[in-house]
Formats: sequence, C-alpha cells, structure tokens
Amino acid sequence: MKHRLVKPIALAIGLGLSAHAFAAGTSAFDVGELDPKIDACADFNGFVNAKWIAANPVPADRTRWGTFDALREGSLNVQRRIVEAAAQHAAQAAPGSIEQKIGWLYASGMDEAAIDRAGFDPIRPVLARIDALKSGADVAGYVRDSYAQGHPVLFRFYGNGDFKDSGRQIAYAGQGGLGLPTADYYAKPDYAKIRAAYVAHIARLFELTGTGTAGAKAQAKSVLAFETRLAGASLRPVELRQPENRYHYVSLAQADAVTPGFDWAAFFKAQGADVGDGFSLSHPKFFAEVQKMLGDVPIADWRAYLRFHAIDDAAPYLSTPFQREDFAFNARTLNGQKEIKPRWKRALESVENGMGMALGQLYVAAAFSPQSKERAQVLVDNLRTAYRARIEKLEWMSEATKRKALEKWASFTPKIGYPDRWRDWSGLSIRPGDYYANVQAAARFNYDYRVGKIGKPVDRNEWGMTPQTVNAYYSPQKNEIVFPAAILQPPFFDAAADDALNYGGIGAVIGHEMSHGYDDQGSKFDARGNNVNWWTDADRKAFDERTGKLVAQFDGYEALPGKHVNGRLTTGENIGDLGGLNAAYDALQMALAKNPAEAGSKIDGYTQDQRFFLNWARVWRGNILPEAQITLLNTDPHAPARFRAVGAPSNMPAFAQAFQCKPGDAMVRDGGKQVRIW
Repeated sequence: MKHRLVKPIALAIGLGLSAHAFAAGTSAFDVGELDPKIDACADFNGFVNAKWIAANPVPADRTRWGTFDALREGSLNVQRRIVEAAAQHAAQAAPGSIEQKIGWLYASGMDEAAIDRAGFDPIRPVLARIDALKSGADVAGYVRDSYAQGHPVLFRFYGNGDFKDSGRQIAYAGQGGLGLPTADYYAKPDYAKIRAAYVAHIARLFELTGTGTAGAKAQAKSVLAFETRLAGASLRPVELRQPENRYHYVSLAQADAVTPGFDWAAFFKAQGADVGDGFSLSHPKFFAEVQKMLGDVPIADWRAYLRFHAIDDAAPYLSTPFQREDFAFNARTLNGQKEIKPRWKRALESVENGMGMALGQLYVAAAFSPQSKERAQVLVDNLRTAYRARIEKLEWMSEATKRKALEKWASFTPKIGYPDRWRDWSGLSIRPGDYYANVQAAARFNYDYRVGKIGKPVDRNEWGMTPQTVNAYYSPQKNEIVFPAAILQPPFFDAAADDALNYGGIGAVIGHEMSHGYDDQGSKFDARGNNVNWWTDADRKAFDERTGKLVAQFDGYEALPGKHVNGRLTTGENIGDLGGLNAAYDALQMALAKNPAEAGSKIDGYTQDQRFFLNWARVWRGNILPEAQITLLNTDPHAPARFRAVGAPSNMPAFAQAFQCKPGDAMVRDGGKQVRIW
C-alpha cells in the first residue's frame, strides 16, 4: 500500500522558487525551439515541442521528463541545499527547532552504513506480532493497533470535511489494501505479466526476512489471492470520482452491522478520534467483503498478507536489498524507471513526507519574494473578473442556476505562495542516526495531527500542498484555489515577461483551478462547500451534454498503440483546461485593451495571441516511458500532457484565428464537435 499519505480531496493542475536564481526555465519564449516543418494547425504540440522532446529524453532515475519535472528538479535542488545546510549545522541549531529536526531526519536518511547494519531489525517486532495472530479477532486488533501507531493497513482512514456540512471535519473509512495500482490489475489479461512479477516481488521480500524459498512462493500466491478478493469489492478510479461514491454516513451501530467482526468504537478509541454520532463508511461493499474474509480466510493467509505489507511499506527505509527490491518492482516493473534515485533524493522525500510544511517554511525564506506573491494576486484578481464575465454570458444556463454559480464564484478563496500561519512541530521527536525510527516518528506525529482534527471545525487556513510543490489545486469543500510558491516561476509566471506568456502560463493555471469549481464533480458542491444540487434539471442536462462531447474528444486520443485516454476519468481536468484557457484568454484581452500598443505589437514575429497559445503548449511539453504511461492511463485523472497541449485550444475559435487555421484542420473542432462549457 504505497503512497498512503491521505490529503483532503482536491483537484490539481499537474501531471499528480520563484526566486529566478533557482529557475529551471527561462523567462522569455525561445522561438528557436519551434519546428517550422510542422504545421501548427495540424499538430500544435509538435510545432511547439517536438524539437525539445527530441533533445530531452527521460533521465534514468525518472519515468517522465517535461516542464513540470524540470521545475520540480529545480525545487529539489533548492531543498537539497536547505536540508544539507540543516544537517551540517544540526548540532549547533536551537534545540527542538525545525532546522535541527530536518537536519537530523535528512542526515539519518543519508547514513547508508547505519541503515545497512540495521537490516530489517526495525520491523522484527511488527513481524513477531503478526506471526502471533491466531484469529479474526486478533487480526482486527492488529489493524486497530497498527493504525494507532501511524501505520495504515487494509483500508484507508482519514479526516476530512463533511460532504453535507463543510464546516466540520469527520472521519472517513474507505477501500484500500491493494499493492497494485487499481483493481483492474488483478483481473484483466492485459496485466498477467505484472501479476506474475508482483508475486515474485512479494516472495523476494519474504525471503529477505528469512522465509524459505518454497514458503515464500506459497505465501506470495496467497497474498495475490487475498488482494484479488479485495479488488473484486473495490470501486474503479472513474467510480471513485463521484462524490456519492466517497460518502456514506453511518452511526457506529450501523457500521458494526456491516462488520460485526470489527469493533468500530474500539478502533476510534485507539486512534483518539472523536467521531461523535457517526462517520463515513464510504465503501460498504468493500467492508462487507472484509467481514467475510475475517471469517473464511485462513489465519495463515491473513498473516501472509499483513506480513507482506509491513515489509513492503518499510522497504524504502530498510537496508539496501530491501530498497533495491522496492525499486525493482514499484519503479522499474510498474513504471519503466531505469535507475534508482540517488540517495539524497530518497532522503529528501522522507523529509518532504515527514516534515514537508516545516521544510516549506525554510524554502519560502530562501526562494520566494513578497513581490512575487503580490504580482500573482493581481493575476488571480484579473482571472476572477474574466471568469465572472464568462458565467454571466453563458447562453445555455438559466438565470436561476447562474445566480448560484456566481454565488460560488464570489466565495472563491485564493491562497498564494505559502500559509499565513505555520504549523507547530514541537511535539515531534527526531534523533540523530536512526532513520527508520525517525520516519516512523514523523508518520505517527502527522497521523495524530490529522486524526486530532476529527470532530472539530474545519481549519480553512490550512494548506493541502507544501510551498515547494510545483503544482496547484482546488478544494471543493473549502471552495479554495491554491498556488504554491514553486509554481510561480517561468514558464508559468515571470514578472518581467509580456502579458501573453503570463496569461498563457499561470493565468491558465489559475483559470483551470477556478474551473474545477464547475467541473463534472466540483459542480456538485455549493458555495459553502456542501455536496448539494444547485442546478435546475434542464441546466444539468445541458451541462452533461457538453461534457459528454469533451469525454468523446479525449476518448479518441490514442496514447500508445491500442491504449486510449479514458475520457471519463480525465473529465474534470479536461473541463479545467478548457474553462481555464478560455478565461485566461479573456483576461489577456482585458489587459491588452488597456495597452493598445502592446496589443498590436509582435515579439520575435509572433502576436500576443499567438504567444499566449505557444506558452500554453510549452507548459505541457514532455517525454514519458511507456510503462509509466500505461500506469497513468489507468490511475491518473489527468490526460497525457501532449493531449492537454492541443485539447483545449482546438475548441477555441481564438486559436484558429491566431494561427489562421481552417475548417478541417486537426486543430479546428467546429460545428457539432466544438466543446463550449464555461
């Protein structure tokens, strides 16, 4: 169960430093990168990005490489300087300071000799506890206690805003427990080779902890069979996008009726969670299957399943053989990555996962200026104005629904750069030289922090991304749009660049996040962040007809031979791109209207309208390994980058006019094929 950190539901721009000295991009658009041999009206992505793509293969320690990845690499380098300085001076730092804790955490992750000496000793007590399980009741007790130590197992448990009362935070329990990317990997013939590799991976981890070869293989097969049952009761990614499939409020008695073998009151008491009158048992079918398995799965198979996940979750923090095996399956087999990341990046990931917001506090001080925040705020304000105008002019929406849409628009909360209030880390104990213990201490500390919010009012000042993250997001339950510091740099944003580049970059990102408030799922939440219907039936039908055309458009894109984009899975992000790019274009025209001389000028031979679309496409340039692409097609709500470069512009008459494209060109979707939503 990798990637087990649970964050509030949010919809992001990315493929999940604003100080220019650290920028990975350049402030100007280099027209020398364009390929004049490719017709912009036939293949706009190729016209803008083909030369760059050919010259920038995927690095050996990555699965993809593009604009986002280059900026993330730049952010990592800034963070590396920060954590290395913290490690070097940790002994002299103020006792208990975030500098000291970050320094010790990073330094312990870099101490490969000490990690190798420890072998798998750090998890021997956990494995011994699992070996002692003798009944379904014992299993339930282990799951309860494992969670209380900050070790998620079998299902997902977290706190989040109540879908029906966004001002309070409640507990959510949902499906989980799988080691493969989605439930389809357990049943479809396409993934037979991956299943075989997964069984071999499980067996190798068992052998690394002393299990004999024959026993390891037998237990590995039982783990696959166990997870296959869980997968059969699990929803698919498209289904999980539906709010109604993520929320099922029940009392404790109702939950116990679904799982009489699992005492929910005892579970919540062990977590220190105040659930009050109930919680969301989000996926009852899944938990009903768990209940059956508590009764009919042999205890030996339960032990094998729990043992494997204890080892697998710990593997990145154990000795070199475990780290290599973790890489071999989760990175190389699943995603095609050629080489393991250097140790400094892996140690830095542990700092990010364990103390990310504390690191963000140091990052902002080193790499983000107040002036950048102020300029970004101006762009946000301009995009909000443009978006309001677009809503007011919608010809397919009734006045009654428009009023609700504008009410939601008026309550958007933008957050830029970094939080106004930093989190307190005084309760986290980090010590020198004990990597696994430090990682687990941070996991427990963060788990307790999140669980402690259950039953309390939602903190609307809290961020769901760290400032050093190259991304942005929208939260439907808080109705907020958030832009971390690290995305506010070229090619997205540059205070010295012409308006076209900024509006085609960060302007479109801002519009994208606003559009999430009105996408196929965000539109099911009102201005207060509650999951209620604020549409007339006729307006919802008109909206669904328009989004259906967008689904069909992206269903038609072939990412790999025989492998198409899932238009349903990517609908929200595609609506975000289309609405965001349109709003950003309108905002650019508003800005240019105030400066007619700039509006009529060309830079490097290209008009402002052309440069707007050129920068949009540049943002989405990138290479990706085929294995990683397959994984993302199954799991990622974002379409492949090259289709995002062309998907929205091809629906915009402004693009066709800017590049003098004609009906019939690939980049011109007209008539019944053209999609107009927001």
